[in-house]
Parts: sequence; structure tokens; C-alpha cells
Amino acid sequence: MKLHRPLSPRQEALAERALYQAILSLKTPDECRAFFRDLCTPAELQALSDRWAVVELLQQDLPYREIHRLTGVSVTTIGRVARFLLAGNGGYALAAARTREPRNG
Repeated sequence: MKLHRPLSPRQEALAERALYQAILSLKTPDECRAFFRDLCTPAELQALSDRWAVVELLQQDLPYREIHRLTGVSVTTIGRVARFLLAGNGGYALAAARTREPRNG
């Protein structure tokens, strides 16, 4: 097992910001797909995709059990996504709103 040298809070924040900058540099869904397939394990990518699918279904006001039936995502995870959709950092809601907006150009 590789030893992980702990980063200072400042180093952690810089590394996180660098990751977000890298994501923002990507221009197409295909570029994003390639990046995330390199960055994440298949299980991590599946978990991210599942959570994003849950956002859409929650916005359709489907009950948690129905979302579970449709996606196989645990009711606990659905509840967590719902909490963050309603009272998190605003990321789910912002991205969902922007992906629903018609694209000009």
C-alpha cells in the first residue's frame, strides 16, 4: 500500500482548485469523457453518473422508492442527493438548470 503524505489544508485547496481548472479547460463531452475515464475508476464513474441521474428524477418529483426501482441507487444515496439538491452548495441545481437551458450558437 502506498503511503500518502498528508497535504496541508492550503495544499489541499490548491490541488482541488487545480482539478477544477483542469475540468473547466475541457470543451466537449468527449473531452470530459476521456478525462473522467482517466481520472476515475469505473465504479467511481458509475457512482457519479448514478447521482446525476437521481438529480433529474428528483426534479421530476418522483418518490425515492420509484427512483430506486428505476436506477438501482440506494434510498440512502437518493436522500443524500436530495438534501444537497435542496440545501447543499448549489452545484446540482446550477448544473441542472444550465443543462436544461437551450444553447445559442
